[in-house]
Amino acid sequence: MTNCSETQDKKLKTRQNKLQKRLRREMGQAIETFNMIEEGDKVMVCLSGGKDSFVMLDILMNLQKSAPITFELVAVNLDQKQPGFPEHVLPHYLSELGVPFHIVERDTYSVVKSVVPEGKTTCALCSRLRRGTLYGFAEQIGANKIALGHHRDDILETFFLNMFYGGKLKSMPPKLVSDDGKNMVIRPLAYAREKDIAAYAELRGFPIIPCNLCGSQENLQRQVIKEMLQGWDKSHPGRIETMFRSLCNVVPSHLADAELFDFKNLQVGYAHGLVDDAADSELSSHPKAAVQMLERIDILSL
Repeated sequence: MTNCSETQDKKLKTRQNKLQKRLRREMGQAIETFNMIEEGDKVMVCLSGGKDSFVMLDILMNLQKSAPITFELVAVNLDQKQPGFPEHVLPHYLSELGVPFHIVERDTYSVVKSVVPEGKTTCALCSRLRRGTLYGFAEQIGANKIALGHHRDDILETFFLNMFYGGKLKSMPPKLVSDDGKNMVIRPLAYAREKDIAAYAELRGFPIIPCNLCGSQENLQRQVIKEMLQGWDKSHPGRIETMFRSLCNVVPSHLADAELFDFKNLQVGYAHGLVDDAADSELSSHPKAAVQMLERIDILSL
């Protein structure tokens, strides 16, 4: 009986190590590709109590130990005063972990419930209030980067939400500057799969806290999109990976946004229809575009 238990523990430990290595590699790639973290940065890690933010903090702390640069991590949780929220869980966990942390108390729950009509989804307003509070607190503690726990699946879901319901090809970028220009937001888990994050969080036994405000709402548009993507993942393995790669491989000349690409001034006789000066300027600043252009010229000449 003891041998069986030891064998099972060993298997679980091996699986945990494999997942940690994969998540480390993917987070490291994202940080490097988008230059998310630099020497001397103070990164405010937003910890909601959900699996994604727990894993983000765990892997960031792991990377911090072996990174070739020095940067600071500080965990921040926003206590939104939701009824039944276990206020002791995160302070206890973070104290044992030994990471610097702050618990910010703001009664956004009452604001959301008083403004949003019964039966309507609360996510949009809740998100805006939460984001505003966290942005302001980052300035207060001198954090120059704000790390959010959105992963690859979140990015794809947002892409389809904007396309289906908003009429835009738009998603969550791995790195962005806030509208007021004061905050830099990073998403270190941008390359990570949700199922890997969920499996790792379960193996690590993080004290997950569900969101009672929005988690109980049915028929959310995001949930519909999530189920659609999960269905595709089951029936067409690899499709999710291909779709995400497409977000990293955009060709403006083959879409239809006249603000993004100068369709009006295309001229026959030039590669891609762009006059030499404009083309040279564009390609010199975007080497990848040069490769794509050569590929397309090659294809069109067949």
